[in-house]
Amino acid sequence: MIVRSPRLILSLLLSGTILSGCAQGDYGSTASPVAPPPAWQQADTAGSGTPWPAADWWGGFGSAELVALLSDARQANPDLSAAAARLLQADARARAAGADLLPTLGATAGISRQETDAAGAGGRSGRTSASAGLSASYELDFWGANRAAADSAAISAAISRLDQETVALTVTSTVANTYFQVLSLRDRIRSAEENLVLAERVMAVVDARYRNGAATALEVAQQKTALTSQRATLPALRQQELAAANALAVLLGRTPADLSIGANGLGGLGLPATGVGTPADLLERRPDLKAAARQLEAAGADIVAARAALYPSASLSLSGSLTGGGLSSLVNAPTAAANIGLSLAQSLFDGGRRGAQVEVAQARRVELVETYRKAILTGFSDVETALAAARNAERQRVLQEEAVRLARELFRLAETRYREGATDLLTLLDAQRSLLSAQDQLTQVRLAELQAAVSLYRALGGGWSAA
Repeated sequence: MIVRSPRLILSLLLSGTILSGCAQGDYGSTASPVAPPPAWQQADTAGSGTPWPAADWWGGFGSAELVALLSDARQANPDLSAAAARLLQADARARAAGADLLPTLGATAGISRQETDAAGAGGRSGRTSASAGLSASYELDFWGANRAAADSAAISAAISRLDQETVALTVTSTVANTYFQVLSLRDRIRSAEENLVLAERVMAVVDARYRNGAATALEVAQQKTALTSQRATLPALRQQELAAANALAVLLGRTPADLSIGANGLGGLGLPATGVGTPADLLERRPDLKAAARQLEAAGADIVAARAALYPSASLSLSGSLTGGGLSSLVNAPTAAANIGLSLAQSLFDGGRRGAQVEVAQARRVELVETYRKAILTGFSDVETALAAARNAERQRVLQEEAVRLARELFRLAETRYREGATDLLTLLDAQRSLLSAQDQLTQVRLAELQAAVSLYRALGGGWSAA
Protein backbone atom coordinates (compact mmCIF):
# COMPACT_ATOMS: atom_id res chain seq x y z
CA MET A 1 0.00 0.00 0.00
CA ILE A 2 1.50 3.32 -1.03
CA VAL A 3 0.89 6.09 1.51
CA ARG A 4 1.36 9.74 0.72
CA SER A 5 1.31 11.05 4.35
CA PRO A 6 4.44 10.30 6.43
CA ARG A 7 2.84 12.17 9.33
CA LEU A 8 0.18 9.47 9.61
CA ILE A 9 2.85 6.78 9.77
CA LEU A 10 4.84 8.58 12.46
CA SER A 11 1.72 9.25 14.49
CA LEU A 12 0.81 5.56 14.43
CA LEU A 13 4.27 4.58 15.64
CA LEU A 14 4.20 7.22 18.35
CA SER A 15 0.74 6.20 19.51
CA GLY A 16 1.89 2.59 19.82
CA THR A 17 4.83 3.68 21.95
CA ILE A 18 2.57 5.73 24.22
CA LEU A 19 0.11 2.86 24.58
CA SER A 20 2.87 0.47 25.58
CA GLY A 21 4.18 2.98 28.09
CA CYS A 22 0.74 3.11 29.70
CA ALA A 23 0.45 -0.68 29.85
CA GLN A 24 2.29 -1.11 33.10
CA GLY A 25 0.18 -3.24 35.39
CA ASP A 26 -0.09 -3.95 39.10
CA TYR A 27 2.58 -6.47 40.02
CA GLY A 28 1.03 -7.42 43.32
CA SER A 29 1.62 -6.44 46.92
CA THR A 30 5.11 -6.52 48.40
CA ALA A 31 3.92 -5.90 51.94
CA SER A 32 5.60 -7.79 54.75
CA PRO A 33 3.97 -11.19 55.33
CA VAL A 34 5.06 -11.00 58.97
CA ALA A 35 3.73 -8.53 61.53
CA PRO A 36 6.81 -7.02 63.25
CA PRO A 37 6.85 -7.00 67.06
CA PRO A 38 6.53 -3.60 68.75
CA ALA A 39 10.00 -3.76 70.34
CA TRP A 40 13.04 -5.97 70.74
CA GLN A 41 12.78 -8.41 73.63
CA GLN A 42 16.51 -8.45 74.36
CA ALA A 43 17.04 -4.69 74.13
CA ASP A 44 17.23 -2.39 77.11
CA THR A 45 13.98 -0.50 77.50
CA ALA A 46 15.83 2.80 77.61
CA GLY A 47 17.68 2.15 74.37
CA SER A 48 15.08 0.35 72.29
CA GLY A 49 14.02 3.51 70.50
CA THR A 50 17.47 5.02 70.00
CA PRO A 51 18.75 5.72 66.47
CA TRP A 52 20.26 3.04 64.32
CA PRO A 53 24.03 2.70 63.85
CA ALA A 54 25.54 5.71 62.08
CA ALA A 55 27.74 5.66 58.99
CA ASP A 56 30.84 6.31 61.13
CA TRP A 57 29.98 3.52 63.56
CA TRP A 58 33.32 1.74 63.01
CA GLY A 59 35.16 4.70 64.51
CA GLY A 60 33.67 3.81 67.88
CA PHE A 61 36.26 1.04 68.30
CA GLY A 62 38.94 3.71 68.55
CA SER A 63 41.22 2.07 65.98
CA ALA A 64 42.40 4.17 63.05
CA GLU A 65 44.05 1.06 61.65
CA LEU A 66 40.73 -0.80 61.53
CA VAL A 67 39.02 2.11 59.74
CA ALA A 68 41.83 2.18 57.16
CA LEU A 69 41.61 -1.57 56.58
CA LEU A 70 37.86 -1.35 56.06
CA SER A 71 38.37 1.42 53.52
CA ASP A 72 40.93 -0.70 51.68
CA ALA A 73 38.57 -3.69 51.68
CA ARG A 74 35.80 -1.65 50.04
CA GLN A 75 38.20 -0.80 47.22
CA ALA A 76 40.07 -4.07 46.66
CA ASN A 77 38.04 -6.98 48.03
CA PRO A 78 37.53 -9.59 45.25
CA ASP A 79 33.96 -10.40 46.31
CA LEU A 80 32.98 -6.73 46.18
CA SER A 81 34.62 -6.32 42.78
CA ALA A 82 32.70 -9.35 41.49
CA ALA A 83 29.45 -7.93 42.91
CA ALA A 84 30.14 -4.64 41.12
CA ALA A 85 30.63 -6.54 37.86
CA ARG A 86 27.34 -8.38 38.41
CA LEU A 87 25.64 -5.03 38.91
CA LEU A 88 27.02 -3.76 35.60
CA GLN A 89 25.65 -6.87 33.90
CA ALA A 90 22.20 -6.36 35.46
CA ASP A 91 22.13 -2.70 34.40
CA ALA A 92 23.05 -3.69 30.85
CA ARG A 93 20.31 -6.34 30.77
CA ALA A 94 17.81 -3.76 32.00
CA ARG A 95 18.77 -1.40 29.17
CA ALA A 96 18.50 -4.24 26.67
CA ALA A 97 15.03 -5.18 27.91
CA GLY A 98 13.91 -1.56 27.78
CA ALA A 99 14.90 -1.36 24.12
CA ASP A 100 11.85 -3.49 23.22
CA LEU A 101 9.64 -0.56 24.20
CA LEU A 102 11.02 1.54 21.31
CA PRO A 103 10.72 1.15 17.55
CA THR A 104 13.58 -0.37 15.59
CA LEU A 105 14.93 1.64 12.67
CA GLY A 106 17.00 0.52 9.69
CA ALA A 107 18.48 2.24 6.69
CA THR A 108 19.70 1.01 3.31
CA ALA A 109 21.52 2.66 0.45
CA GLY A 110 22.89 1.42 -2.86
CA ILE A 111 24.07 2.37 -6.29
CA SER A 112 24.28 0.16 -9.36
CA ARG A 113 25.06 0.42 -13.03
CA GLN A 114 23.85 -1.83 -15.81
CA GLU A 115 25.61 -1.93 -19.16
CA THR A 116 24.48 -3.74 -22.32
CA ASP A 117 25.91 -4.25 -25.79
CA ALA A 118 23.95 -2.48 -28.54
CA ALA A 119 22.92 -5.18 -31.03
CA GLY A 120 24.63 -4.67 -34.43
CA ALA A 121 25.85 -1.20 -33.49
CA GLY A 122 29.13 -2.25 -31.98
CA GLY A 123 28.59 0.06 -28.99
CA ARG A 124 27.59 -0.21 -25.36
CA SER A 125 24.89 1.54 -23.42
CA GLY A 126 24.49 1.81 -19.68
CA ARG A 127 22.10 2.94 -16.99
CA THR A 128 22.98 4.03 -13.47
CA SER A 129 20.46 3.81 -10.65
CA ALA A 130 20.64 4.81 -6.99
CA SER A 131 18.36 4.07 -4.08
CA ALA A 132 17.99 4.90 -0.40
CA GLY A 133 15.54 3.43 2.04
CA LEU A 134 14.36 3.72 5.63
CA SER A 135 12.41 1.11 7.55
CA ALA A 136 10.89 0.99 10.99
CA SER A 137 9.03 -1.65 12.95
CA TYR A 138 7.35 -1.67 16.29
CA GLU A 139 5.54 -4.24 18.39
CA LEU A 140 2.38 -2.76 19.88
CA ASP A 141 2.55 -3.70 23.54
CA PHE A 142 -1.19 -3.72 24.18
CA TRP A 143 -0.97 -6.41 26.87
CA GLY A 144 2.06 -5.00 28.68
CA ALA A 145 4.42 -7.89 27.95
CA ASN A 146 7.36 -5.73 26.91
CA ARG A 147 6.73 -3.23 29.69
CA ALA A 148 6.58 -6.03 32.26
CA ALA A 149 9.79 -7.57 30.92
CA ALA A 150 11.55 -4.20 31.07
CA ASP A 151 10.27 -3.59 34.60
CA SER A 152 11.39 -7.05 35.68
CA ALA A 153 14.88 -6.39 34.32
CA ALA A 154 15.02 -2.99 36.03
CA ILE A 155 13.92 -4.55 39.30
CA SER A 156 16.57 -7.24 38.89
CA ALA A 157 19.17 -4.50 38.49
CA ALA A 158 17.93 -2.90 41.71
CA ILE A 159 18.17 -6.30 43.42
CA SER A 160 21.76 -6.63 42.20
CA ARG A 161 22.50 -3.26 43.77
CA LEU A 162 21.02 -4.48 47.08
CA ASP A 163 22.99 -7.71 46.77
CA GLN A 164 26.12 -5.61 46.40
CA GLU A 165 25.23 -3.81 49.64
CA THR A 166 24.77 -7.18 51.34
CA VAL A 167 28.19 -8.32 50.12
CA ALA A 168 29.73 -5.05 51.33
CA LEU A 169 28.14 -5.50 54.76
CA THR A 170 29.40 -9.08 54.94
CA VAL A 171 32.91 -8.15 53.82
CA THR A 172 33.32 -5.26 56.26
CA SER A 173 32.01 -7.35 59.15
CA THR A 174 34.33 -10.22 58.25
CA VAL A 175 37.33 -7.88 57.96
CA ALA A 176 36.63 -6.46 61.42
CA ASN A 177 36.10 -9.89 63.00
CA THR A 178 39.28 -11.26 61.42
CA TYR A 179 41.26 -8.21 62.52
CA PHE A 180 40.03 -8.66 66.09
CA GLN A 181 40.93 -12.34 65.89
CA VAL A 182 44.52 -11.51 64.92
CA LEU A 183 44.82 -9.09 67.83
CA SER A 184 43.30 -11.56 70.31
CA LEU A 185 45.77 -14.24 69.22
CA ARG A 186 48.60 -11.80 69.82
CA ASP A 187 47.21 -11.24 73.32
CA ARG A 188 47.02 -14.99 73.90
CA ILE A 189 50.59 -15.47 72.68
CA ARG A 190 51.82 -12.71 74.97
CA SER A 191 49.88 -14.19 77.90
CA ALA A 192 51.33 -17.63 77.16
CA GLU A 193 54.84 -16.18 77.05
CA GLU A 194 54.29 -14.43 80.37
CA ASN A 195 53.04 -17.64 81.95
CA LEU A 196 56.03 -19.44 80.48
CA VAL A 197 58.26 -17.02 82.39
CA LEU A 198 56.34 -17.84 85.57
CA ALA A 199 56.72 -21.55 84.90
CA GLU A 200 60.47 -21.14 84.40
CA ARG A 201 60.65 -19.22 87.65
CA VAL A 202 58.84 -22.02 89.47
CA MET A 203 61.20 -24.51 87.78
CA ALA A 204 64.16 -22.64 89.26
CA VAL A 205 62.57 -22.79 92.72
CA VAL A 206 61.91 -26.53 92.40
CA ASP A 207 65.51 -27.13 91.26
CA ALA A 208 66.85 -25.14 94.20
CA ARG A 209 64.68 -27.04 96.67
CA TYR A 210 65.72 -30.34 95.07
CA ARG A 211 69.41 -29.50 95.41
CA ASN A 212 68.82 -28.65 99.05
CA GLY A 213 66.95 -31.88 99.62
CA ALA A 214 63.62 -30.16 100.22
CA ALA A 215 62.00 -31.43 96.98
CA THR A 216 61.82 -34.81 95.33
CA ALA A 217 62.77 -35.92 91.83
CA LEU A 218 59.06 -36.46 91.21
CA GLU A 219 58.39 -32.77 91.81
CA VAL A 220 61.16 -31.83 89.40
CA ALA A 221 59.65 -34.10 86.73
CA GLN A 222 56.17 -32.70 87.32
CA GLN A 223 57.33 -29.13 86.86
CA LYS A 224 59.36 -30.00 83.76
CA THR A 225 56.26 -31.62 82.27
CA ALA A 226 54.17 -28.51 83.01
CA LEU A 227 56.88 -26.27 81.55
CA THR A 228 57.12 -28.31 78.37
CA SER A 229 53.34 -28.31 77.92
CA GLN A 230 53.25 -24.53 78.18
CA ARG A 231 56.02 -24.21 75.63
CA ALA A 232 54.05 -26.48 73.28
CA THR A 233 51.07 -24.08 73.23
CA LEU A 234 53.08 -21.28 71.60
CA PRO A 235 53.63 -22.80 68.12
CA ALA A 236 49.92 -23.59 67.78
CA LEU A 237 48.93 -20.04 68.76
CA ARG A 238 51.47 -18.53 66.36
CA GLN A 239 50.13 -20.71 63.56
CA GLN A 240 46.58 -19.54 64.28
CA GLU A 241 47.74 -15.93 64.21
CA LEU A 242 49.46 -16.48 60.86
CA ALA A 243 46.36 -18.14 59.38
CA ALA A 244 44.11 -15.30 60.57
CA ALA A 245 46.49 -12.64 59.19
CA ASN A 246 46.63 -14.43 55.83
CA ALA A 247 42.83 -14.63 55.73
CA LEU A 248 42.69 -10.89 56.42
CA ALA A 249 45.11 -10.27 53.55
CA VAL A 250 42.78 -12.13 51.15
CA LEU A 251 39.83 -10.03 52.31
CA LEU A 252 41.85 -6.92 51.55
CA GLY A 253 42.86 -8.18 48.12
CA ARG A 254 46.53 -8.42 49.09
CA THR A 255 49.20 -11.06 49.36
CA PRO A 256 50.33 -12.00 52.89
CA ALA A 257 53.64 -10.21 52.33
CA ASP A 258 51.80 -6.94 51.64
CA LEU A 259 49.92 -6.90 54.95
CA SER A 260 51.34 -5.39 58.11
CA ILE A 261 49.25 -5.06 61.26
CA GLY A 262 50.57 -2.52 63.73
CA ALA A 263 48.37 -3.20 66.77
CA ASN A 264 49.69 -5.74 69.26
CA GLY A 265 46.47 -6.69 71.00
CA LEU A 266 42.92 -5.81 71.93
CA GLY A 267 44.01 -3.38 74.63
CA GLY A 268 42.82 0.15 73.99
CA LEU A 269 39.88 -0.84 71.80
CA GLY A 270 36.51 0.53 72.77
CA LEU A 271 32.95 -0.50 72.02
CA PRO A 272 30.82 1.75 69.82
CA ALA A 273 27.36 2.71 70.97
CA THR A 274 24.76 0.82 68.94
CA GLY A 275 21.19 2.02 68.71
CA VAL A 276 18.69 -0.63 67.70
CA GLY A 277 15.64 1.29 66.48
CA THR A 278 12.37 -0.60 66.15
CA PRO A 279 11.67 -3.97 64.49
CA ALA A 280 9.29 -2.45 61.95
CA ASP A 281 12.07 -0.30 60.51
CA LEU A 282 14.42 -3.25 60.07
CA LEU A 283 12.66 -4.17 56.80
CA GLU A 284 13.81 -0.88 55.26
CA ARG A 285 17.39 -1.14 56.55
CA ARG A 286 18.66 -4.61 55.79
CA PRO A 287 19.56 -4.89 52.10
CA ASP A 288 18.80 -8.61 52.00
CA LEU A 289 15.24 -8.01 53.21
CA LYS A 290 14.73 -5.18 50.73
CA ALA A 291 16.03 -7.44 47.97
CA ALA A 292 13.57 -10.17 48.97
CA ALA A 293 10.71 -7.67 48.70
CA ARG A 294 11.88 -6.51 45.28
CA GLN A 295 12.04 -10.13 44.13
CA LEU A 296 8.30 -10.34 44.81
CA GLU A 297 7.78 -7.32 42.58
CA ALA A 298 9.89 -8.85 39.81
CA ALA A 299 7.93 -12.09 40.09
CA GLY A 300 4.70 -10.12 39.66
CA ALA A 301 6.09 -8.55 36.50
CA ASP A 302 7.01 -12.00 35.20
CA ILE A 303 3.41 -13.12 35.74
CA VAL A 304 2.15 -10.17 33.68
CA ALA A 305 4.57 -11.02 30.89
CA ALA A 306 3.57 -14.70 30.95
CA ARG A 307 -0.14 -13.84 30.79
CA ALA A 308 0.42 -11.41 27.94
CA ALA A 309 1.87 -14.26 25.86
CA LEU A 310 -1.61 -15.82 25.83
CA TYR A 311 -2.99 -12.96 23.70
CA PRO A 312 -2.33 -11.97 20.09
CA SER A 313 0.71 -9.87 19.30
CA ALA A 314 0.53 -6.90 16.96
CA SER A 315 3.36 -5.36 14.99
CA LEU A 316 3.45 -2.17 12.98
CA SER A 317 5.96 -1.82 10.14
CA LEU A 318 6.93 1.08 7.94
CA SER A 319 9.29 1.32 5.00
CA GLY A 320 10.11 4.14 2.63
CA SER A 321 12.43 4.39 -0.34
CA LEU A 322 13.86 6.91 -2.75
CA THR A 323 15.02 5.85 -6.20
CA GLY A 324 16.63 7.73 -9.03
CA GLY A 325 18.59 7.33 -12.22
CA GLY A 326 21.80 8.36 -10.46
CA LEU A 327 23.08 10.25 -7.49
CA SER A 328 22.03 13.61 -8.91
CA SER A 329 18.60 12.29 -9.76
CA LEU A 330 18.29 10.79 -6.28
CA VAL A 331 18.90 14.23 -4.80
CA ASN A 332 17.02 16.44 -7.23
CA ALA A 333 14.12 14.39 -8.57
CA PRO A 334 13.75 11.13 -6.69
CA THR A 335 10.84 8.75 -6.91
CA ALA A 336 9.48 8.16 -3.40
CA ALA A 337 7.38 5.32 -2.09
CA ALA A 338 6.24 4.32 1.37
CA ASN A 339 4.68 1.15 2.73
CA ILE A 340 2.96 0.58 6.03
CA GLY A 341 1.69 -2.66 7.44
CA LEU A 342 -0.04 -4.01 10.51
CA SER A 343 0.30 -7.68 11.37
CA LEU A 344 -1.38 -9.81 14.02
CA ALA A 345 -0.13 -13.16 15.28
CA GLN A 346 -1.77 -15.65 17.58
CA SER A 347 -0.72 -19.16 18.45
CA LEU A 348 -3.66 -21.51 18.04
CA PHE A 349 -2.20 -24.57 19.71
CA ASP A 350 1.00 -25.01 21.71
CA GLY A 351 0.15 -28.02 23.86
CA GLY A 352 -0.50 -25.83 26.91
CA ARG A 353 3.05 -24.49 27.04
CA ARG A 354 2.12 -20.82 27.59
CA GLY A 355 -0.51 -21.68 30.16
CA ALA A 356 2.05 -23.75 32.03
CA GLN A 357 4.47 -20.83 31.96
CA VAL A 358 1.84 -18.67 33.66
CA GLU A 359 1.41 -21.33 36.36
CA VAL A 360 5.20 -21.50 36.82
CA ALA A 361 5.37 -17.72 37.27
CA GLN A 362 2.50 -17.76 39.75
CA ALA A 363 4.01 -20.62 41.76
CA ARG A 364 7.37 -18.81 41.72
CA ARG A 365 5.78 -15.78 43.36
CA VAL A 366 4.19 -17.95 46.04
CA GLU A 367 7.62 -19.44 46.70
CA LEU A 368 9.17 -15.98 46.98
CA VAL A 369 6.49 -14.90 49.46
CA GLU A 370 7.54 -17.75 51.74
CA THR A 371 11.21 -16.96 51.14
CA TYR A 372 10.55 -13.34 52.11
CA ARG A 373 8.67 -14.45 55.21
CA LYS A 374 11.55 -16.67 56.29
CA ALA A 375 14.06 -13.87 55.62
CA ILE A 376 12.09 -11.50 57.85
CA LEU A 377 11.81 -14.06 60.65
CA THR A 378 15.54 -14.76 60.34
CA GLY A 379 16.29 -11.04 60.45
CA PHE A 380 14.32 -10.54 63.66
CA SER A 381 16.00 -13.61 65.15
CA ASP A 382 19.45 -12.34 64.15
CA VAL A 383 18.90 -9.06 65.98
CA GLU A 384 17.52 -10.71 69.13
CA THR A 385 20.42 -13.19 69.20
CA ALA A 386 23.00 -10.44 68.65
CA LEU A 387 21.47 -8.25 71.36
CA ALA A 388 21.60 -11.12 73.86
CA ALA A 389 25.15 -12.03 72.82
CA ALA A 390 26.37 -8.45 73.29
CA ARG A 391 24.79 -8.17 76.72
CA ASN A 392 25.97 -11.59 77.92
CA ALA A 393 29.50 -11.04 76.58
CA GLU A 394 29.77 -7.84 78.60
CA ARG A 395 28.63 -9.60 81.76
CA GLN A 396 31.00 -12.50 81.11
CA ARG A 397 33.94 -10.12 80.60
CA VAL A 398 33.33 -8.40 83.94
CA LEU A 399 33.17 -11.74 85.74
CA GLN A 400 36.20 -13.11 83.90
CA GLU A 401 38.29 -10.04 84.81
CA GLU A 402 37.51 -10.78 88.46
CA ALA A 403 38.39 -14.44 87.91
CA VAL A 404 41.81 -13.43 86.52
CA ARG A 405 42.43 -11.17 89.49
CA LEU A 406 41.60 -13.97 91.93
CA ALA A 407 43.69 -16.51 89.98
CA ARG A 408 46.70 -14.20 90.01
CA GLU A 409 46.38 -13.71 93.78
CA LEU A 410 45.99 -17.46 94.26
CA PHE A 411 49.16 -18.14 92.29
CA ARG A 412 51.09 -15.54 94.29
CA LEU A 413 50.04 -17.11 97.56
CA ALA A 414 50.71 -20.66 96.37
CA GLU A 415 54.20 -19.71 95.13
CA THR A 416 55.05 -17.99 98.41
CA ARG A 417 53.88 -20.91 100.51
CA TYR A 418 55.74 -23.39 98.30
CA ARG A 419 58.97 -21.42 98.74
CA GLU A 420 58.39 -21.62 102.47
CA GLY A 421 57.65 -25.33 102.30
CA ALA A 422 54.09 -24.82 103.61
CA THR A 423 52.38 -26.45 100.62
CA ASP A 424 53.15 -29.06 97.99
CA LEU A 425 54.00 -28.61 94.33
CA LEU A 426 50.65 -29.92 93.09
CA THR A 427 48.88 -26.99 94.74
CA LEU A 428 51.25 -24.57 93.03
CA LEU A 429 50.78 -26.31 89.66
CA ASP A 430 47.00 -26.12 89.98
CA ALA A 431 47.23 -22.40 90.76
CA GLN A 432 49.50 -21.89 87.78
CA ARG A 433 47.16 -23.74 85.42
CA SER A 434 44.19 -21.78 86.78
CA LEU A 435 45.94 -18.48 86.09
CA LEU A 436 46.90 -19.51 82.56
CA SER A 437 43.39 -20.71 81.79
CA ALA A 438 41.74 -17.61 83.28
CA GLN A 439 43.94 -15.22 81.30
CA ASP A 440 43.40 -17.10 78.07
CA GLN A 441 39.66 -17.23 78.66
CA LEU A 442 39.56 -13.48 79.33
CA THR A 443 41.17 -12.77 75.96
CA GLN A 444 38.62 -14.95 74.21
CA VAL A 445 35.76 -13.27 76.07
CA ARG A 446 37.05 -9.86 74.99
CA LEU A 447 37.12 -11.11 71.42
CA ALA A 448 33.57 -12.44 71.72
CA GLU A 449 32.39 -9.07 73.06
CA LEU A 450 33.87 -7.20 70.10
CA GLN A 451 32.53 -9.71 67.60
CA ALA A 452 29.09 -9.57 69.22
CA ALA A 453 29.04 -5.81 68.58
CA VAL A 454 29.94 -6.44 64.93
CA SER A 455 27.22 -9.12 64.66
CA LEU A 456 24.66 -6.68 66.03
CA TYR A 457 25.77 -4.04 63.55
CA ARG A 458 25.41 -6.50 60.71
CA ALA A 459 22.04 -7.82 61.91
CA LEU A 460 20.70 -4.25 62.02
CA GLY A 461 21.68 -3.67 58.39
CA GLY A 462 24.87 -1.69 58.92
CA GLY A 463 25.40 2.03 59.37
CA TRP A 464 23.42 4.63 57.54
CA SER A 465 23.97 8.34 57.03
CA ALA A 466 21.18 10.90 57.05
CA ALA A 467 21.31 10.97 53.24
